[in-house]
Amino acid sequence: MAERRVPPTETTIAARDWDGRDIEGESFERVLFSDVDFTEMRDTSGTFTECLFRGCKFNVSEHTEAAFLNCAFVRCSFFDATFTGCKLVGSAFSDCSFDLLKVRGGDWSFVGLTGAKLSGATFEETRLREADLGGAVCEKTTFQRVDLSGAWLRNANLRQADLRGSALPAEHLLTVDLKGAVIDLPQAMVVAEALGLDVRP
Repeated sequence: MAERRVPPTETTIAARDWDGRDIEGESFERVLFSDVDFTEMRDTSGTFTECLFRGCKFNVSEHTEAAFLNCAFVRCSFFDATFTGCKLVGSAFSDCSFDLLKVRGGDWSFVGLTGAKLSGATFEETRLREADLGGAVCEKTTFQRVDLSGAWLRNANLRQADLRGSALPAEHLLTVDLKGAVIDLPQAMVVAEALGLDVRP
């Protein structure tokens, strides 16, 4: 996958405590957020465009119908954060932690999660088309009814992941560790065909 560029920023918000702050319909464009504490923030329909988040805490924050478009997250924490119906198209994550992350619905297409440690996170009915999950650690991660069409999964660890109802890119399945993963019958056909098996009734 192509290397993601860090968006250029024009203004900086540094070392602020936004713990518990409510953001409703606010917009930010090309802002560098450095060491900002967003813990327990409530974000409803906020829009962040080409912003850079460096060393920020999103712990226990709730984001509903919010947008993070072409943003970059570096060394950020998302412990028990919830994203519901959010759009993160084109955003990239580097050296972030995602313990107990919950994503419900929304569009995360083209997101960069290369090598991300997503063990225990939950994605439900989320669009992850052409997302980069190469080398990601997704052990016991839930991907239920997720659109992974065209996603880059090469060398990802999906041990004991729950993949039921998700669209899987067959072209990378031979490089993915799927030991103990939970799949449904239609997905079993996809896996069998990726292995070169001749499936017949």
